[in-house]
Amino acid sequence: MKLLPAAAVALALCSASSARAQDAGFPPPSDDLRRVAPALGRYEQDTVFGKLWQRPDLSRRDRSIVTLSALITRNQAAELPRYLGLALDSGVRPGEISGLITHLAFYSGWASAMAAVSAARPVFAARGIGADQLPAAQPGLLPLDETAEAQRAARVAQDVRPVAPGLDQFTTDTLFRDLWLRPDLAPRDRSLVTVSALITAGQVAQVPYHLARAMDNGLTRAEASEVVAHLAFYAGWPNAFSAVPAVKGVLDSRPN
Repeated sequence: MKLLPAAAVALALCSASSARAQDAGFPPPSDDLRRVAPALGRYEQDTVFGKLWQRPDLSRRDRSIVTLSALITRNQAAELPRYLGLALDSGVRPGEISGLITHLAFYSGWASAMAAVSAARPVFAARGIGADQLPAAQPGLLPLDETAEAQRAARVAQDVRPVAPGLDQFTTDTLFRDLWLRPDLAPRDRSLVTVSALITAGQVAQVPYHLARAMDNGLTRAEASEVVAHLAFYAGWPNAFSAVPAVKGVLDSRPN
């Protein structure tokens, strides 16, 4: 019987933290959490939404982009609807979500993107988001940086073409001369999506190139560091810690 007052206090504290998080526009804890893992619900409301999402080095919009990238990369479609709603409420436009899903088909796999499409469709329908708010299948492309692309293509041709010439061709023609030039995501946001997906997937060998590209596209040192902290919660501590040396190498190589 002595446990009852403590349980009541814990429930009251959890309810108070949930109310604060919901007042800030974050999703409420699910009934499953209350019935199965109330401690997880407390961490979600107090730590994830109460602290992590409030940190200033990434905007709520950017955190939404990072989170969606992690969920899609891990093929965790069950969590997508509430985070898609949070993203839309945080300033991510429907066309940007569409572009993010399309981009991740190439960096997380086709099936993960298709699962995200299925999860996003009812969210878009509920909010009255129609085709007129989505990017065209074949839009006018952004200008190509010929010098940077020539350097990238030469490196890939040297390392990849002898082993997989088809991969070399698709990388040039489809990824960097088409997908990366689509205007539905700003270059900085496209890089943010890519870096988030790579860290989530544990693909640290690919992080230095894409993080350097992200910073060339406008991602700041503080934002890059905060991406790692944010992804600890959505991709797991091991993936975040594994990314630290790669991120450190990029930050150390660039002027402050």
